Amino acid sequence: MVSVFKMKKILNFNKIKSIKNFFAGNKKKIVLCHGVFDLIHIGHIKHFESAKKMGDILIVSLTPDKYVNKGPERPIFNEKLRAEFLNNVTIIDYVIINNSPTSINVIKTIKPDVYCKGSDYKDHTKDITGQIKNEIKEVERFGGKVKYTSDITNSSSKLINAHYLDFSNSKKKAINEIKKTNLKNEKIFKSFENLKVLVIGETIIDQYFFCETLGKSGKDPILQMQEFNTETYIGGSAAIAGNLSKFCNSVSFISMIGENKKYLNLIKNKLAKNIKSTFFYKKNSPTIVKKKYIDLVSNHKVFGSYIINDSSFDKLNEKRLGNLLNKNVNKHDLVIVSDYGHGFISKKNARIISKKSKFLALNAQINAANRGYHTMEKYLNSDCVIINETELRHELRNKNDNLRELMKKLSQKNKIKDLVVTQGSVGATLYNKKLNKFFDMDAFASKVVDKIGSGDTMLSILALCLKAKLNKHLALLIGSLAASQSVSSIGNKFLIDKINLKKAIEHTLK
Repeated sequence: MVSVFKMKKILNFNKIKSIKNFFAGNKKKIVLCHGVFDLIHIGHIKHFESAKKMGDILIVSLTPDKYVNKGPERPIFNEKLRAEFLNNVTIIDYVIINNSPTSINVIKTIKPDVYCKGSDYKDHTKDITGQIKNEIKEVERFGGKVKYTSDITNSSSKLINAHYLDFSNSKKKAINEIKKTNLKNEKIFKSFENLKVLVIGETIIDQYFFCETLGKSGKDPILQMQEFNTETYIGGSAAIAGNLSKFCNSVSFISMIGENKKYLNLIKNKLAKNIKSTFFYKKNSPTIVKKKYIDLVSNHKVFGSYIINDSSFDKLNEKRLGNLLNKNVNKHDLVIVSDYGHGFISKKNARIISKKSKFLALNAQINAANRGYHTMEKYLNSDCVIINETELRHELRNKNDNLRELMKKLSQKNKIKDLVVTQGSVGATLYNKKLNKFFDMDAFASKVVDKIGSGDTMLSILALCLKAKLNKHLALLIGSLAASQSVSSIGNKFLIDKINLKKAIEHTLK
């Protein structure tokens, strides 16, 4: 029996130009295939065999780990292992680990005679990323041709979901329920586009100071650190508005910053053009800044500090806000409130929001500054509320009772239609008061860098899903996948990537 394996070179990206020049001089026809190739199966082998017949030299380029966006815990195999496997497939002549998210730079460098894709790429409308059109343009610019194989196809994601990902029974059950709905990605996201959304809440500036721990002070019993660099992001309700701007054509945003308008230009520059903002300037107050000091070695937070004035809004601004809410709240399909308890929304204005909203989604957070004082009882008749377990227990002053019983109690007390409680790595549970039914979804995050902003991210997407009347499990799935994006980076450094979210949904449901 002849072995189907042989040794070959895994090329450094910087050397691929010389390979092209060498084979062009020898009048060899180069064929390029590109993909993740996380789990090689017979469909891939057939694809490579067909591709090789289109030319003389077959080069396969790989998407590097950091750009694989097929959902949490992907890729299953790291780039070195994927390259090593392909390196031993006889028909492939060279393997390249790419250095960018798409194949465009490989195409530009190699200028292949043939760029070969699988049959599932023939219909360009099914390409979520839209990259195939750019790839074709680039290939043809250099005189190459794009060809498609017509061999049998298998889904790597389907195989990985079935055999490699350690999904719990509850997660499998929820995913199977979602599959029955047979909803298509594009239909889901299309339903969000024309929603008129209003976001209300404080804007917060998140600052991260990256430091090296020096040790204990020689004079005082304190830890000394050396600062190296600082990163500043807009957070709070501004981050919610930013996330929603990726999915909705028009977003209105009502918020509060400090009297001296510090950071106003930064905030306006960071907000997308389809966000219409109205800012109130709180008297005798700074713009809220929350600082976190991060140890560079461990990447752990060492301590934090606030620049804040938690006093109530002055009467004049409170009245102006009330008038604005009275005129505008009922003009929107969806109102999202993230109340951080820093004096922006009074009981009176909370009642206006509750009364006039067509669909109200709420997050009323507790934090180090408002613990013991902040409550969500001023908001009644909410359609969707998202809080974590600690906030639920704090709201009901109950440390020990069963979580589900407490969810029922709060839903009845505050007249909440859908209450979602997040539980970190455990996942999230939704309770629907009308159906008296619980829906569970395990967490999807495999890499947790920073949990700040994850609740707001989940609220943004979950509210859209519930407003669009999606299946409860599907709404939880999409919200959880969005939150898993959020926790993979520091603070609100990156907003939700719509394309990556679509791909994560698609591959999770295969």
